[in-house]
Formats: sequence, C-alpha cells, structure tokens
Amino acid sequence: MKLYHHPLSGHAHRARLFLSLVDAPHELIEVDLKAGGHKTPAFLAMNPFGQVPVLDDDGVIVSDSNAILVYVAKRLGRSDWLPEDPRAAAAVQRWLSVAAGELAYGPAAARLITVFGAKFLPEEVIARAHTLLGRLEAHLDGRDWLAAARPTIADVAVYSYLARAPEGNVDLSGYPRVGAFLRRVEGLPGFVPFAETPAGLTAAA
Repeated sequence: MKLYHHPLSGHAHRARLFLSLVDAPHELIEVDLKAGGHKTPAFLAMNPFGQVPVLDDDGVIVSDSNAILVYVAKRLGRSDWLPEDPRAAAAVQRWLSVAAGELAYGPAAARLITVFGAKFLPEEVIARAHTLLGRLEAHLDGRDWLAAARPTIADVAVYSYLARAPEGNVDLSGYPRVGAFLRRVEGLPGFVPFAETPAGLTAAA
C-alpha cells in the first residue's frame, strides 16, 4: 500500500496511524502542499477534491481519511477495529460522523487557522471545539473508548485533531477524561505520533 500524505495533516495522520496500529506494510509518499502538489493533474486524477490522504492499494485508490480507515479494516479482516455486528458498527459510524463534522469544524478548523492560514473566525471555531470537548468529556465518564469496550477506528478517527487542538489555541486542560483518552491511544502498540508544527510555520492550504 502507498499512502499519499502530509506530516501536518491530521486527516493524513489518522490514516497513517491506523496502518501502523494494524501493522499493515505501507510506503509513505509526502505531498508538498506548499508547492501545490495536491493540485497537480496526477494527484487530482487520484482525488479530484485535491486533498490528502490518498491510499493506493495496488491500483485500488481510496481517498478520504475515514474511508481509508474503513477500507483497511475491511481489507485486512480486522473486525476487532470495525465490528460486523450492526449495533456496534453503528456506534463506530456515529463517531466517524463526529470526526467529519463537529471535530472538523471545531478543533481541526481552529488548528487550520494557525497552521495553514485558513480564513475561519477563531472565536467561532474555538467555541465549537469546547462544545465538542464537553460532550466528549461526558461521554468518556466510565468508559475508556468511544464506541466499544476496546479501541476501534472511531478512536483513531478522533485522536489526531484532538491531540493537536492546542495548536489551534484550544485548551484541553479542563477535560481530564479527554486527556486520559489521548494517552490511552498513545499507549497502543504500533502508535505513531502526529508531528508537531514547527514554531512560526504557516503552510499553504
């Protein structure tokens, strides 16, 4: 498998993290976002939306980070990470939707302002981030993982942008259960960290 990624993209880290957690052999190919590598004809042929990550599994092209999580879990038969049971699968899907919705438009958007120069209103996206964090803090009362009694792709989908939320001026100190959740993910065998943004760096979106 080949994963087209950028080290500062939380979506790309999400896919890379899962490949590592399930010990799937893969090659990392960095896309130079600052130079517009995600807008070249060759890249747009793989993903017309011009976004990382993209997975190339021997000619099978999968774009969108959550889709990659699902594909890899199914491709490798990892029902421990993506349950077959309808109720359990729905619980996982709920959090994939949160990752694509509230997480993307809260903590991720706040970080996009500082890291990629995105034109969001800081007070708006930071407020959304804290709303989500409050809900996560309540959800994690008495549980270790988001969707099941063990880690699933739901936890992988949510981890990266939560872990780097402080880069978007989102303070995590008031959410001890969220902090403990992040440490549990970081303690999983095969965990790979999300690169911290170099001080003073602003990349091209």
